[in-house]
Amino acid sequence: MDINIKDVLNPESISEYITSLPQAVTIGGELFPNKKQLGIDITLIKGAKEKPIVLSQSAFDVNVKVRSLKADIKEDTKEMPFFKEAVAINERDRQDLLMAMSSINSTWKNLVLDKIYNNINQLVVGASVQVERMRMALLSTGKIYITSNENDIAFDYGMPNGHMETLSGTAKWSDFVNSTPVDDIIRWQDLVEEDTGVRPSRAICTRKTFNYLKNNKSIKLDINKDGTTIITDAILKQYLLDKVGVTVAIVSGKFIAEDKTEQQYFPDNIFTLIPDGTLGTTYYGTTPEEADLMVKASANVSIVNTGIAISTSISDDPVQVLTKVSQICLPSFERIEEIFIATVV
Repeated sequence: MDINIKDVLNPESISEYITSLPQAVTIGGELFPNKKQLGIDITLIKGAKEKPIVLSQSAFDVNVKVRSLKADIKEDTKEMPFFKEAVAINERDRQDLLMAMSSINSTWKNLVLDKIYNNINQLVVGASVQVERMRMALLSTGKIYITSNENDIAFDYGMPNGHMETLSGTAKWSDFVNSTPVDDIIRWQDLVEEDTGVRPSRAICTRKTFNYLKNNKSIKLDINKDGTTIITDAILKQYLLDKVGVTVAIVSGKFIAEDKTEQQYFPDNIFTLIPDGTLGTTYYGTTPEEADLMVKASANVSIVNTGIAISTSISDDPVQVLTKVSQICLPSFERIEEIFIATVV
């Protein structure tokens, strides 16, 4: 009996494997839930005052360049960014798979397949990482930065300048003796409420930023006058909820960027106030591979996680199995005016 590698290495089998795995729950996914849209028109993506976001060429400084995402994008046609990665099944793995398929030992076959499928799943995970990076960039800067082969492009969502502040001098939260974080938070809440009628009731920060609050003299004295209580996360979170009506979410997690450096999803020293509810939507457009599927039912494509396209191709001379993962996506942020981004150190 002829052995056809396509019987086990095809988009349907790969997507079945991937969807059977537990899916990561992220704060970005909760605040910007996924939604599918037809096409790739960026004018559907809204920012402040429900206006389309603005694309502009930008000479990124070093800090921005490090955190920018890599994607294909056409500024003139106002298209959403296109992310794609591919992985080739090497000859050793291909031979192992063929031998395993011809064997009656199903355990061997499953081990080889798991290894190959897991390598492909890493591309899908990487696609999800790109999406979370964009969401976190919006929550920490109000913009998304994309580095393409041609230009550096900034996606400007219209964050009000008055809703961003950088503390200086003794006001920095790293000055545990003189800084007054509670007063800062109330002032920022008042400003957003005065401008929008909505009072921020949640906050996002990293562990390092949260620890500034735990070590602050005025906060510690307010919680415990005699200084005998060890302030835990739970105590401080309850204090902030009672004092200023804010529920704090500590964001952790890192990813490997395009330059192979390890980076945080959400940067240290940023404290972002947000309102209740979702803030926007993560839109997935139609990839070229998915467009093929729409017009040709036999196209070798499957869709996972709302809009991530998986396609496979097998070439001859030399024989090579290539799996490509692609997505066209961008978050909208209709409630960007209702947040406040503070650089506290």
